Amino acid sequence: MSANTPQRPLSPFMIGPYYRPQLTSMMSITHRITGVINVVGSLGLVGWLLAIAAGPQAYATFMGHAGAWYGLILLFGWSWTLSYHLCNGIRHLFWDTGRGFELSTVYRTGYAVIAGSLLLTAIVWLVVLL
Repeated sequence: MSANTPQRPLSPFMIGPYYRPQLTSMMSITHRITGVINVVGSLGLVGWLLAIAAGPQAYATFMGHAGAWYGLILLFGWSWTLSYHLCNGIRHLFWDTGRGFELSTVYRTGYAVIAGSLLLTAIVWLVVLL
């Protein structure tokens, strides 16, 4: 750099030696990613409904894939993304009212979202499997 180049702050997206990811930024990124995954998973739900409408053979084929190990992994992952997005969305609703912006509250609710999403996912799968 030349002597005339102004010193600018580094972008927080320069993850690595310049920027240490924080819970808040990682949760924001995860919220966006889970939103996209939920849309894609919803297409799977549409596929399931179409298979039901198409008849027993199409339904059996679909359920053969949904019940396979890879289908169960996708369903489990989708159920977690739904739970995470729901819990974090509720957190955002509180923020929309102007509450919960204190740094200690942000971190406390962040950990609560993570724990709540894991708990909700476990409950859903326990209900499904029992």
